[in-house]
Amino acid sequence: MQQWQPSASIDALRRRAAIIDRIRHFFALRGVLEVDTPALSAAAVSDPNLFPFSTAFVPDGGGESDWRYLQTSPEYPMKRLLAAGSGPIWQLCKVFRNGEVGARHNPEFSMLEWYRPGFDHHRLMDEVDELVCTVLGCERARRVPYARLFEEVLGLDIHQCDDDRLAQEGRRRCGYAGELSRDGWLELLFSHCIEPGLIEPTLVYAFPASQAALAQVVDGDDRVPSAARFELFIKGMELANGYFELTDADEQARRFHSDQALRRQWGRPVLPVDERLVQALQAGLPDCAGVALGVDRLVMLALGAERIGEVIAFGFESA
Repeated sequence: MQQWQPSASIDALRRRAAIIDRIRHFFALRGVLEVDTPALSAAAVSDPNLFPFSTAFVPDGGGESDWRYLQTSPEYPMKRLLAAGSGPIWQLCKVFRNGEVGARHNPEFSMLEWYRPGFDHHRLMDEVDELVCTVLGCERARRVPYARLFEEVLGLDIHQCDDDRLAQEGRRRCGYAGELSRDGWLELLFSHCIEPGLIEPTLVYAFPASQAALAQVVDGDDRVPSAARFELFIKGMELANGYFELTDADEQARRFHSDQALRRQWGRPVLPVDERLVQALQAGLPDCAGVALGVDRLVMLALGAERIGEVIAFGFESA
């Protein structure tokens, strides 16, 4: 028998709508422009840990098909708008990530992303904290460097700890018998041993420079140069990921190629690189900070829900 009913209650959907109204009001008060960018792109995400959905565009009447990719984030087109002079912008949209389904994951989910010219990651942390407190009515988040959490929770100084010691700790604490890179062991230890304990709102910043992704590398946040990025955790769940954005076109191109090399090394598909983003950076991306926040997870926290299907109209199993 088919289950036609929604996975969320109508009351939950009303409360979700009220939260989205509050988010829209938050940005309207601050003069941040709401934008809408394409969900389909000729280029794909570069992150080798993400798997985009792809589809073929077939011209009416026949002709050669053109592969397109559903966005895993609206980041690239939003940065092109910034380079074109948009000023501060925000967007709430559907994004798509293949293979991700579970209590906190749905292959199609809602992402809130915004960019603030003139902000660095610390100033954007202030705004993220303010928005989340507005929605959840919670206390301000604790701010703590990534390396300090390893010292507090695991007694490890990751600046002095060599790769063999990290591997030893990862195998002992996480029960993983395989081989990983240094970042792989750090990410495993963080996700298994540290993240579940971040119950109260916690903003983690000063990630290792090797985990910069699309963020700048800066001095001053830690004893060594570190990635100018942050993540927000509440009740052991990652809620937001923000950067002091990379503006160097040559470095962006280098990181794209590095990601492609990792894809080949890991036996994953090599995907089209967004050369238009590189061109936008060449034209001039203003100094800015940006953040992506999972709206469904925010609503889960606000409603006390245990599963993402409780806060979206139709979860993956009922879509």
